[in-house]
Amino acid sequence: MAKIPPLMIAPPAIFLGLAVLFYMGMFREGKDELESVFIGGPAPQIETAAELPGFAAVTQADLARGEVTLVNFWASWCPPCRAEHPKLLELAQDYPIIGVNFKDTARAATKYLNDDGNPFVGVAFDPKGRTAIDWGVTAPPETFILDKDGTVLYRFAGPLVGSDFEQRFLRELNKALAAGN
Repeated sequence: MAKIPPLMIAPPAIFLGLAVLFYMGMFREGKDELESVFIGGPAPQIETAAELPGFAAVTQADLARGEVTLVNFWASWCPPCRAEHPKLLELAQDYPIIGVNFKDTARAATKYLNDDGNPFVGVAFDPKGRTAIDWGVTAPPETFILDKDGTVLYRFAGPLVGSDFEQRFLRELNKALAAGN
């Protein structure tokens, strides 16, 4: 009987092992969550290199307002940010939202808010994206839920639209409100 060399068996065995590993990863718990090291800790500083003319600036006290607060990272050039904007306007009727505009121009950001409406109680302007880096933002839009003391409770990466918004974000927002935060 012919002997099969080990190098002939190795590629199919490696492929099969990776396939099993990937298959198991598809069904792991929390596979859709993007973890944040800030959850359970105080909200990072919001550094503003400049102010956005005509809009209220953001102070560190705004992050601990005594009520549940949302912090939304956005940019005027971002299509998903534009898609979620009507939802932000709707949420702003019930919750304070702090906007952090990053890697944008003051002119484009101002025009966007003037044309489409301003849902934010304060707007931080971060043209170099340093605040986004400090918060661990990977790409706009991202929204954080803070409790009354400024503790980060939840991070939602992506636009606040559709069933993902309804099933994940609203569930976490309602948990924060129910906890008396």
